[in-house]
Amino acid sequence: MKILKNIPGFIKLYSLLGGLNQYKKEIEDAKAKGDYERERRNIQKAEDIWANDIMKTFGCHLEVYGREHIPQKGPVVFIGNHQGNADIISYFAAISPSMAYGYVAKEDLAKIPLYGPWIHRVRSVFITRNDPRASLKAIDEGIELIEKGFSLMIFPEGTRSKGPEMGEFKRGAFKLAVKPEVPIVPVSVNGSYKMFEETGVLKGADIGVMIHPPVETKGLSRPEEKKMCLEVEQTVRDGVKKLQELQENK
Repeated sequence: MKILKNIPGFIKLYSLLGGLNQYKKEIEDAKAKGDYERERRNIQKAEDIWANDIMKTFGCHLEVYGREHIPQKGPVVFIGNHQGNADIISYFAAISPSMAYGYVAKEDLAKIPLYGPWIHRVRSVFITRNDPRASLKAIDEGIELIEKGFSLMIFPEGTRSKGPEMGEFKRGAFKLAVKPEVPIVPVSVNGSYKMFEETGVLKGADIGVMIHPPVETKGLSRPEEKKMCLEVEQTVRDGVKKLQELQENK
């Protein structure tokens, strides 16, 4: 029954891909010529338009706090919590007006018709769950992108929480930023799970995103790295709680 209820929503999602065609040629041409700046510029426009079109189409309301913390230049690694599939849309809408970035995404997303190629096109990295060797390879691929100037987002929980509670962060995810010594920008999201996971049917939702001040990773000792990971996790966790309080008091 829920499959039938979701058909109109999926049709809307796929129809919105048409608005990205104007950027496809530019992104692929820039990539082929090694013009990373032009590539990032067009990825940024595509992400911003796509995410905001989805928000408007489904009647979502997005509140963003802390946009001033987004660095003017990358690369950086965004590290955030993961409540649901709408996190990707929510973070794009919150961050893409200022910076382009890709995701460290589960490999299943690469198989989604039409959307899979776009996830790859915006310089995302696909990771295989429960395969440590493949995960290390994905992190290495991500570091190569970072060294070319591309920013990435990773969810250290490793899976969707599908609700307001946040899981524990896996420290291995932080290697994406620590190895190339680029700043981490912690981000928090709340309410995104209400767009799909709460009922299993696509619908609008009130979503909040909080962007926190960047955290430097240069020259960290092992103890300092461990402390930094714990502090970033706590920052994200506190941000989720703050967003919940703000939404409850509206």
